[in-house]
Amino acid sequence: MNDASLRPIFYSFRRCPYAIRARLALASAGLAVEIREVSLACKPPELLAASPRGTVPALLPPVASPAAALVAAPRPVTGPAQPLTESLEIMRWALSHHDPQDWLRQGDAEAQALMGELLAACDGPFKHHLDRFKYASRYRAGDGQAQGIAEAAGSGAVEDHGQPDGRGESVGQGGARCQGNRDGGADLKGDIAPENTNPSDTRSGADGETHRLAALVVLRGWNARLAAAEPASGGCGWLLGSRPALADWALLPFVRQFRLVDPATFDAAGDLPALQAWLERFEQGPELAAVLAEPWGPRQPWRSPSWLYHLALPQEWAEAQPLGEYRRSTRGQSLEQVGFIHASYAQQLEATRQRFYADLPQLRLLTIDPQRLAAAGVAVRAEPAPGSGELFPHLYGPLPLSAVVAAESWRPDRALAAVAA
Repeated sequence: MNDASLRPIFYSFRRCPYAIRARLALASAGLAVEIREVSLACKPPELLAASPRGTVPALLPPVASPAAALVAAPRPVTGPAQPLTESLEIMRWALSHHDPQDWLRQGDAEAQALMGELLAACDGPFKHHLDRFKYASRYRAGDGQAQGIAEAAGSGAVEDHGQPDGRGESVGQGGARCQGNRDGGADLKGDIAPENTNPSDTRSGADGETHRLAALVVLRGWNARLAAAEPASGGCGWLLGSRPALADWALLPFVRQFRLVDPATFDAAGDLPALQAWLERFEQGPELAAVLAEPWGPRQPWRSPSWLYHLALPQEWAEAQPLGEYRRSTRGQSLEQVGFIHASYAQQLEATRQRFYADLPQLRLLTIDPQRLAAAGVAVRAEPAPGSGELFPHLYGPLPLSAVVAAESWRPDRALAAVAA
């Protein structure tokens, strides 16, 4: 059992504000965890087994498994007794182990009650209006239901982490191919969408401007509270006074998201000076920078050892689309020539790339579900590679596209960070 198996497992999505605030608390507490960045287009079976809704963030008890990104921290912990699948409960769990800045305001019932009110306002009405401002075209008129996002906890969402140009194809949980982009996608809680969402787009009947104005009502209340705290804190007020509390760190990622929908309008607002300064300190501060950088914020998804992987040439993958199956064994050789399709386990990907594809700037990484292969009648055998004896998975038959849960552009310069060690 390696060191990673002793650490709680944290499933995250780098840009998700729920995951950001959970990471802020874990980092502040100095807890040692294993980070598994999730591709929402193909959620790993390990996450679904522990949390059937498949939402992030999620903090799970340690299990013996290959490591992902390890956070070196001074405080090892055994993890929660049961999976934690809500960001606020993860924050409180982390801070219950170590709260060096007293974010929880232990022993201060009045402060804790106020924090409860602020959190309820953020996760309730403010988030409601934020979603309908940011995703105006994705909500239906009248009932406020998101189209294709947020409401379906088990649905596959579009996401592509690995594109140098921001464009790419990913294959969702149902096997359907979707076009994704590096800054886009849909989180199951409605967290993630392209930052250039047009708030005035009302094609689905939702009034984005109405919801922007409603969210501003909430923000003005927070601005007044921050402004009242400024004299006692040297002009740097926090929601509960002169020092930050859990409420600040839990709300800031969502205020940041609100600003990113329309930065120019937000920055030009003349009635939010204290809130703007509060957000600017957060955006420029070391806390946010830390949880958006490695190892807290991996840019590549974790590779599940439950899946198989194959590196394909982009043109050959494109040629397989109209056929419904992929018949290339390896570079320069077909299934018919070799008799099987070469594949790799997660920990073998980088070595495979270096040996056979090191001179190519772009590849397609196919993530393959062995259960779907079995359902399609494709046998998989673990067989030794010539000269090394290392076992690799070989697919004895054409690869049906329905068995590919993700097909993403793979950037070699980021590959090693994504592979399970």
